[in-house]
Amino acid sequence: MTPIRILLLAAATAASLPLQAEEIPANPQIDYPGFVELAGKVGAYRQERRLPWHQFAARARAEGAILLDARSETAFAQGHLDGAINLPLPDFTADRLAEVLGPDKGRPVYIYCNNNFADNRVPVVTKKLELALNIPTFINLYGYGYENVWELADVIRTDGPGVEWVAAAR
Repeated sequence: MTPIRILLLAAATAASLPLQAEEIPANPQIDYPGFVELAGKVGAYRQERRLPWHQFAARARAEGAILLDARSETAFAQGHLDGAINLPLPDFTADRLAEVLGPDKGRPVYIYCNNNFADNRVPVVTKKLELALNIPTFINLYGYGYENVWELADVIRTDGPGVEWVAAAR
């Protein structure tokens, strides 16, 4: 075998080997340790800002409050709490949040997700507990500077007492 063929074979073999962890380049636009730190910081704060349904509903209807539904546009269109505005979590950016929620980051924002409903049917199918949408929504809002966030703590039904549910027309 010629020296050039040996070099080509060695290069091809090296190229087919998996990259070692230390060889994978860092993405300067992703900070997993920073996310973990933020999530840890928000954990205790979030616990203090969970409200039972009757308090949540009354406060969410107050002047200046924002009732935010971060589910998909499709799920929102299929049904949501009356008065809610929709901004899906994947669409959260500083500019989009300011556009939808307004410039006052101190305004109270009230959030809920599928896991706040006992119905477990479209459009509020229960998600895996540790992946419930309230958790990343709260963390993201806080991370973008919206610290006056309140979360529905209870499990309710879309047809429950005092629940004003807007369903899609059939």
